[in-house]
Amino acid sequence: MVDSHDPESAESCSLTEDDVEPKLKYRRLSNDIKNILSEEAISCIAVHPRFLCLGTHWGRIHMLDHQGNCVHTIINIKENAHILSVNKISVDSKGEHIATCSDDGKVVISGLYTDENNQTLSTGKIIKAVELDPQHHRSGAGRKFIIGDNKLVLYERTFLKGLKSTVLRDSEGQVTGIKWNGQFVAWASSLGIHVYDLNEKCSLGFIQWEEPKEGKLTDYRCNLNWSNDTTLLIGWVDTVRICVIRKRNAIEVSTRNLPVHIVDPMSTFQTDFYICGIAPLETVQLVVLGYSKERDSETNKALRPIICVLQYNASDYIEICTDSLSMRGYEEYKCDDYHLDCLIDENQYFIVSPKDVIVANLYETDDRVQWLIEHGKFEQAMDVITKHGGKYSLITVARLYLDHLLSLQQFDEAARLCTRVFGNDKQLWEEEVYKFVKVKQLRSVSSYIPVSDACKLNPHVYEMVLYEYLQLDPDGFLRLVKEWPPHLYKTKAVINAINDHFNKKDANILLEALAILYTHEKEFELALTMYLKLQHKDVFELITTYNLYGMVKDSIVQLIELDSERAIAMLLKDKIPAEDVVRELEQHEQYLYRFLDAYDKVDSSDKFHWRLVNLYARYEPDKLLSFLKRSNNYPIQEAYDICQKRLFYPEMVYLLDKMGSTREALTIILHNLQDVQMAIDFCKEHDDMDLWNDLINESVDKPHVMTKLLNSIAGFIDPDLLVNKIQPGQEIEGLKEAVIKMLCGYSLQVSIQGGCNGILDSDYFGMHERVVRVQQGALSVSADIICGVCRRDILFKDNMRADVVVFNCRHYFHENCLLDKYNLEFCIVCNSKKLGKQPTGS
Repeated sequence: MVDSHDPESAESCSLTEDDVEPKLKYRRLSNDIKNILSEEAISCIAVHPRFLCLGTHWGRIHMLDHQGNCVHTIINIKENAHILSVNKISVDSKGEHIATCSDDGKVVISGLYTDENNQTLSTGKIIKAVELDPQHHRSGAGRKFIIGDNKLVLYERTFLKGLKSTVLRDSEGQVTGIKWNGQFVAWASSLGIHVYDLNEKCSLGFIQWEEPKEGKLTDYRCNLNWSNDTTLLIGWVDTVRICVIRKRNAIEVSTRNLPVHIVDPMSTFQTDFYICGIAPLETVQLVVLGYSKERDSETNKALRPIICVLQYNASDYIEICTDSLSMRGYEEYKCDDYHLDCLIDENQYFIVSPKDVIVANLYETDDRVQWLIEHGKFEQAMDVITKHGGKYSLITVARLYLDHLLSLQQFDEAARLCTRVFGNDKQLWEEEVYKFVKVKQLRSVSSYIPVSDACKLNPHVYEMVLYEYLQLDPDGFLRLVKEWPPHLYKTKAVINAINDHFNKKDANILLEALAILYTHEKEFELALTMYLKLQHKDVFELITTYNLYGMVKDSIVQLIELDSERAIAMLLKDKIPAEDVVRELEQHEQYLYRFLDAYDKVDSSDKFHWRLVNLYARYEPDKLLSFLKRSNNYPIQEAYDICQKRLFYPEMVYLLDKMGSTREALTIILHNLQDVQMAIDFCKEHDDMDLWNDLINESVDKPHVMTKLLNSIAGFIDPDLLVNKIQPGQEIEGLKEAVIKMLCGYSLQVSIQGGCNGILDSDYFGMHERVVRVQQGALSVSADIICGVCRRDILFKDNMRADVVVFNCRHYFHENCLLDKYNLEFCIVCNSKKLGKQPTGS
């Protein structure tokens, strides 16, 4: 909050750092309390869920509601309860009775609705503390209360309405504070804090407090509060201590005669300010009213009091937030002039100074959201709404956040916010996207704008985005044209916009965009024109996708120039007749070669092989020989002429061999290729004596050739033929070894041949003997055998005589059934099978 010179302003109640989210919100009590404070000064306060009870330095008690209006009770009608300042006010849990004490030595117990149980106790001593039994309203509870002077004394109502006093404990000096909670009573002396167990009627322990560095311990009020049934909060001078009352171990209690309960300090830490009041907030959080140790550097007067929300641990704390309170007259007040009381269940805190009362409440969800919005913390605000709801909607805050981001020119972040919050809400998108139009930043939102059918916006929105890109970012324009489905916008409108804003600088980009848009419009001829003009490879995808082969018949050369591999692969699909392709490529032989070379791999008709001979010879001679060997569909003489012209000797040898001119082929091998081994292999392959003679004659005067011949001819020609060609006295390197090798080889060949002949002879005679034995064996004729012609039994039981003819093939015939009984050289059944005929009569 900001400071204000108006002490009545709500904004003047607190000052806090802008970047720290406050935990508390403040309001100054007004109404009737204004009149009270104009005449009197507050000395103490007690709060109850139904009312406030204020004590003044004039000894008066004022009952008010939580809005500062006077509550008409017996207390407000009475005259002053005390003649001096009221030191302490205590209220029972039902809010039916209050107890007050003062320096005038009087303790007054007053009923708010009846005076039947009122009590006035005059001690003659200064009384700084009084505490009603929380169950004081119950008639059977004894109407107890505790006061403290130099002793801690318990008073309770007797049967005859008298007061019975019991000294609970002597005090080290004046009792300055008492807090009653169930069976436990915490009280402060001038040296420290005691905790008394009313059930056990014993003290549970004493916590001695260190003397401050400046002043005395008695110069500061001890502030006591219970956060629950067993947790005691203590704030004194500048030290906070949190103690827990727990039960001892049963064995320890029985063996050492100790109280059942013990007080354990669980956290102790020192603050940078003096403590005026302490109250619980959440599990490990406290609200502390503080008084600055420093003074104003210019006036040397007191600084504003502070409310600090702390999160404590064992020996330290974390400051969650701190608010400076701008209370009336704060410059003149001391530490003990301020008081803090609270309603724990309602998280409501009352900060009191002599001339002011400020009420602090926890920030509710809507308060938090409002503060976060006001301080530009929109992300946190949306998180709070998502988790806790409230009157603010997520969309409302998101819209404010969007405006904020656009004002900071954080356009990308704004676009991401739209996606995150608006989702698929078409109406929200269409409403909010115009904010980007105003700042010419539709480009920022283009990556996030919905394009799915589930959330398709008005086509005008997409056209606006494209139009902005067209004007400011042509590359981005082309990217969107490629990415966005064409049904999002009117393609005709975009085409017209390109034509209206066409410029040479971005000509290629715009032409490509036009090609895509014409494709969407099914104007394929225009799209093809654009792609070909650009020499863009997407033309191939266009042709294959939309089957536009007929349109590119006259553009084959351009396509190959653009990408020969893709173009030829496309042409091989046989969508365009190969004859048409060849005709188009007549004037571009290299392109023709590439096409026919690829076409030959997928076509089995070999119809263009006559063209390939010349093309291979010109562009890829290494493939020519293998092509000549695997194909028969080319003119051999023409092929030979091409090879002869280009001196392709291996190819010439092959073609001459194919034409039957083997001697001419051998001549080329010997004289042009000069490859003796190839010549020898050639002669071996054809096994022609004329070729061997030509080879030997060509080799006689070449000793190194003779050596190779001697090493290779064994088994093919008579060695004498070659040896006799050697001139007497002719020096041939390695002759001896070659001759030995040749003779060994020849001898081995003769030996193998002799062995083979021996095996053949042995097999012949063995088989002959086997045939003779078979033919000499008996042939059985039984009654179940039938004639091979008439199919009747071969043996008759009647007196008819019939001769039987039996062949070695085990076929049986009646002699009368044979057509030519004198021609018994072969079986007619076996012979008919060889001829593919059935025997007569079968």
